[in-house]
Amino acid sequence: MFSSVIASACLSLGACLAETQIEFRVASENATRMEVCLFSSPMGEEAETCHLLRRETPTVWAGKVARPSFAPIYYGYRAWGPNWPYVRSWKPGTTAGFLADADRSGNRFNPNKLLLDPYALEISHGFEKVADMEHFNSGPLHRTVDTAPIAPKGVISEALPHRNKDVIPDANKPGHALRTDVIYEVHVRGFTRNDLALPAKFRGTYKGAALKAQYLKSLGVTAVEFLPVHAKSSPQAFPNFWGYMTVSYFAPEPTYSFDRSPGGPTREFREMVQSFHAAGIKVFIDVVYNHTAEGGVDPRDVNVSSIWSFRGLDNRMYYDTAPDPRYFMDNTGIGHNFATFRDVPRDLIVDSLKYWKEILGVDGFRFDLAAVLGNNPRATYFNFDPDAPGGVLRRIERELPVRSAKGGVGADLIAEPWAIGQGTFQQGRFPAGWAEWNGEAFRDPVRSFFNLRGVESVPIGRLAHAIAGSEMVFKGNGRKPFHSINFITAHDGFTLRDLFSFNSKRNNLSYPWGPSDGGSDSNRSWDQGGDPVAQKQIARSAMLLLFTSAGTPMLLGGDELYRTQRGNNNPWNLDTEVNYLPWENLQAEAPYFAFVQNLIQFRHRHPELAPAEFFLGLDQDRNGLKDIAWYDRDGRDMAQAAFQVDGPFLAWRIDSVEGRKRLKKSGALGGLFAEDKPPRSILVAMNGGFHSIEFKFPPPAPGHAWFRVADSAAWMESIGNHHAPGREEEMGPSYWLQPRSGILLIERPTDKRKRRTSRSK
Repeated sequence: MFSSVIASACLSLGACLAETQIEFRVASENATRMEVCLFSSPMGEEAETCHLLRRETPTVWAGKVARPSFAPIYYGYRAWGPNWPYVRSWKPGTTAGFLADADRSGNRFNPNKLLLDPYALEISHGFEKVADMEHFNSGPLHRTVDTAPIAPKGVISEALPHRNKDVIPDANKPGHALRTDVIYEVHVRGFTRNDLALPAKFRGTYKGAALKAQYLKSLGVTAVEFLPVHAKSSPQAFPNFWGYMTVSYFAPEPTYSFDRSPGGPTREFREMVQSFHAAGIKVFIDVVYNHTAEGGVDPRDVNVSSIWSFRGLDNRMYYDTAPDPRYFMDNTGIGHNFATFRDVPRDLIVDSLKYWKEILGVDGFRFDLAAVLGNNPRATYFNFDPDAPGGVLRRIERELPVRSAKGGVGADLIAEPWAIGQGTFQQGRFPAGWAEWNGEAFRDPVRSFFNLRGVESVPIGRLAHAIAGSEMVFKGNGRKPFHSINFITAHDGFTLRDLFSFNSKRNNLSYPWGPSDGGSDSNRSWDQGGDPVAQKQIARSAMLLLFTSAGTPMLLGGDELYRTQRGNNNPWNLDTEVNYLPWENLQAEAPYFAFVQNLIQFRHRHPELAPAEFFLGLDQDRNGLKDIAWYDRDGRDMAQAAFQVDGPFLAWRIDSVEGRKRLKKSGALGGLFAEDKPPRSILVAMNGGFHSIEFKFPPPAPGHAWFRVADSAAWMESIGNHHAPGREEEMGPSYWLQPRSGILLIERPTDKRKRRTSRSK
C-alpha cells in the first residue's frame, strides 16, 4: 500500500486525497465555469454529486470536497466557456446556453462531455469498453449526448502513490551511462503474450514483462525501451495496439496489467521496473507528447471534433490552433499539434516526466516525433527552436538532469528527431544532452550498403561515417558518439528478417497478419533473390555491423529470434501474433540467437567499441596504430578518394589499448565492462557485394596474429558463427569473405599451436 496523502503536500494540479476531503485543481484559461463530478463506479451511472470550483488564478480552478467514503472514487469535470456559457436551466443532455460547437476564437466547450483530468494518476477504464466513440463528438448529431456514464474517469484511491512521498531513490536504479547501453525496443503486451513458459494469466502484462528480466540480462541488454505505456485510446472499432494515441500522461495503460483493481496498474508497473533494476537493466518508455488521442476536426464539418479531456477543458490552451482557430496546425499526422510551447501544456509534460522518473522509477524517455516539442511557431509555419527561452526541450534538461558520460543519476533523453511536414526533419539539432534516433546517417546507409547495390549509389564514406558515430551530425553542438542511437530496424517498419526477405511492404495480408494501413514505401529492402540462406546470412552481417559501430545500439525486440511480420511493415492495429514475439524460435533459431548474444557480449567485453569521444584518426599513444583506421581489400590505408566511391568492401581497425586509455582518462571506463586484458586491436571487414573478396589483413605486430571471433557467412552457422572467448581461431595473412558477409577479428599474441591458414567456405 502506498503512503497516505496529506492536503498540505498536494501538487499544483490534480486530485489530492486527504483523510476527510479531496482537493481538486485543474487548468483552464478560457473556461467560464468548472464543476467536478464524483462517481462511485466507473461506468453506467450519472454523478452522485457535482461541485462548483472557483477560479483561483487566471489558469487554475480549485475546490475542496468532503470525502464521501474510503472506497475508490471516480471523477471527471464539466466545463463551460464563451461558445457555451452556463445558464441555470442547463441539465445533462440539453443544449441550454449553447451558442456554437466551435466559435471564431477556437473555443470548443461542451458541458455534456465529462472530461478526464489531465493529471489523473489512473483511469477507470479505456475506450475499448465504449461501444460508440461518436458519443464523444460535438456537432449537431452528438452535442447533447451526455458522456458521464461511459467516459473514462480519474481514480482516487489510497492504493495510488503520493507524488511527493513515494519516490524511488536514485540509489536503487542502475547508474551506468547511456554510452554502455544496448537498448531493446519492445511492446509490453507483445513481449510475452505468446510466451508459453509463463503462467497464462501473466502473459502480455507488466508482470509478465518483469519475468523476462533475466532473459534480457542473459542476452546482454542493459536498457529495455517499451512502446507507449501511457493510458491509450483503443476503441472497439479502431484498435490501437502500439499505443501512440495517448489518453493520460500519468496513468499506466490498464489493459497491460494483471491487477486491474484501483492502484493495481500503477503498483504492477512499479514492481516491473524494480525487477529490471534488480537485474541491472534500465527502463525507458516511449512518450507521445506531440499530440493526444482527441485528434483533429472532421474534414466534412469543422464543428465536429472529439471531446473527452484537453479539448473540453480548453481547446485554445492545449492545442496549436491555426490562423482560423477552428482548425489546427498538424505536424503529427493525427490532426493537431499539442501546444508544447505554452505554459500549461509545457508544465504538464515536465510534471508527467518527473512523475514517471521519480515515482514509477523510469530511467529514460524516447520522445515520439520530438521535433514538435521544439516548435516555437511563428505566424503560420513550423519553427524548430530548441533554445527558445522557456522552451520545453531546455526545461526538460533542467528538471530531469541528463545522465553524464560517466553514468550516475539523471535521465537518458532520446529524441525521434523528425515529424511530418516542411521544416520538421531536425536530426542533429537537439540540445547537447539529448540523444537521437539516427535514421538518415546510420539506418539508411547501412540498409543501402546491403540492399541497394547497383540500384543506389552509396559512397563508402557514408557507411564509414555511420560506423564511426556520425560525427558530422552530432559533434557540432557538443555531443558525443553515444548520442547516436544506432538502429537498423525499429517497431515502425520491417523486422530485420523482413528487411532482407521482402522487396516491398505487404500490409494487405489477411488477419491475423494484416491488413494494416499506412507504412513507408521507402524501406531500402530486398529479398536477396528469394534465397532463405542468403537472407539469414545478411541479417547476421547487419547485426555484426550494428554491434561493432560507435554509438548506442538499439535492437528491435524479437530480431534476436529471427522474427517475421510476413512483410507487414506497419501492424500498429493488430493485437495478434504479428506483434507477438515468437518464443518458439529460441530453440528453432538457436544458432542465430547465439550469434546475436555473443556479439552483444563481445561489445560489453570491449568498451573501446563504445567510445566516449569521437575518433581522431591519429596515433596519439605512438604505438603504431591510429585510434581508428580504414583499409581496402589489400590491407592498405584507404585513400581519401576511395571514400567517395560506391564500393562493396570496407574494413576498419580499432586500437583497443588506446581506446581504453582514452576512456580511463575521461573517467568513463568503469561500469558494466569486464576488466579483461584488451587485445591490441579489433578488426572488422564487410563485403556487401555479390562476389567473394580476398581480404589481405593489415600486418599484426611482431609476435601477434589475427584471431577470428565471428564470421556471418552461412558456412559457419553450425557453430553459431562465433567462437567463445579464449577459443578464437588463429588466421593466416588473408581471408576470403563470402558475398554479403562480415568478419570480426582480434589481434593478440600468437598461439604456440599450429597456425591455421585463412579459411572460409
